[in-house]
Amino acid sequence: MPRIFSGIQPSGELHIGNYLGAVRNWVQLQHEHESIFSVVNYHAITAPYAAEDLRRRTHEMAVSLLAAGVDPAVATLFVQSTVPEHTELAWIFNTVTPLGELERQTQFKDKASRQESVPAGLLNYPVLQAADILLYLADLVPVGEDQVQHLELSRVVARRWNEKFCAGEAPYFPEPQARLTPTRRIMGLDGQAKMSKSLGNTIGLLESTDEIWAKLRPAVTDPARIRRADPGTPEVCNIYRLHEAFSPPSTVEHVATMCRTAGWGCLDCKKVLAESMETELVPIRRRAAEIGQQPALVADALADGTRRAQAIARSTMAVVKERMGLP
Repeated sequence: MPRIFSGIQPSGELHIGNYLGAVRNWVQLQHEHESIFSVVNYHAITAPYAAEDLRRRTHEMAVSLLAAGVDPAVATLFVQSTVPEHTELAWIFNTVTPLGELERQTQFKDKASRQESVPAGLLNYPVLQAADILLYLADLVPVGEDQVQHLELSRVVARRWNEKFCAGEAPYFPEPQARLTPTRRIMGLDGQAKMSKSLGNTIGLLESTDEIWAKLRPAVTDPARIRRADPGTPEVCNIYRLHEAFSPPSTVEHVATMCRTAGWGCLDCKKVLAESMETELVPIRRRAAEIGQQPALVADALADGTRRAQAIARSTMAVVKERMGLP
C-alpha cells in the first residue's frame, strides 16, 4: 500500500478551508493508503503564541479531526512534538539544503514581508516539513496548490541526501509525489485571499448555525452584481465555489442557472448554501461534542498514534545515522 503523510497546524480552530482543502480528503484516503496524519505543533511555534493556548488548540484540533472522520483504528494520528525524530532529521536536512532554495519559497517571502524581525524557523519551515514527510518514507502527500512548492523542496532534499549518502546504492528516501486535493483552494469570505484564521475570513467547522449565517450573510459575491435584477457570473463568485464543495450537483446546477438569469438574489443563494453546509457539518459538530466529553479517548488515540509513528521514525533514523557515520 502506498504511504501518505500530511499534517495540519494547531494555529487556530479547524475551519472549512482546512476541512475542504485537506481533512475531508484525508478521511477518504485513509481507506485507500497507509495514512499518517500529524498535528504539527512545531510548525505552529514559528508565529507568536501563548503556551496554554497552544496546548488547548492542539487538543481541540485532535478532537476536530476525529469528529471529521479521521479513524485512529485505520490511520496513524499523532502530535508532532511527541516524536522527536522530526526535529532530529530536520537538523540533518539543514546540512544538505541550499540556502537559496529556502529564500525562494513564496510563503517565506510573503510572511517575512509582514514581519519586522524574521525568525530563522520561518526560513527553515520547509526543511522541517521535508523531515515530516521523509521521516515516514511517504510516497504521496495530499496538498493544496499553495503547498506544491514546499513539496518540491522535499523532493530536492531527498535527492540531495540520496546523492550524498547512497552512492552506488539504491536511493533511500523516495521523492514524494503530490496528490492534489479535489478542492484545491478555498478563498476567504472576503473573496480576496485564501481562507485564513489570521485574516479573519473563515467559518469554523464547529461553529453554530447562527454563527455561520452571521458570517455568510455579508460574504462577498460576484462584484459585478450590484442589484438583485443584475445577472451574475457564478464562476467568479466565491459563494458558488462553496456550493460546489457542499451542495449536491443538482443544487449546484440550479444555483448557476438562477445566478445567470437573476432568478434570485445573492441572499437567496447564501440561504441555500447554509442549508447544504448544515447537512454536512451538523453530524461533525455532534461527534465533536461527544468526543470532547471523553478526554481519555483522545489521549489514547494520540498515544497509540505516537507509538506507531515512533516505530517508523526510529527505523528511518537508524538507517540515516548509519549511512552518515553518526553513532
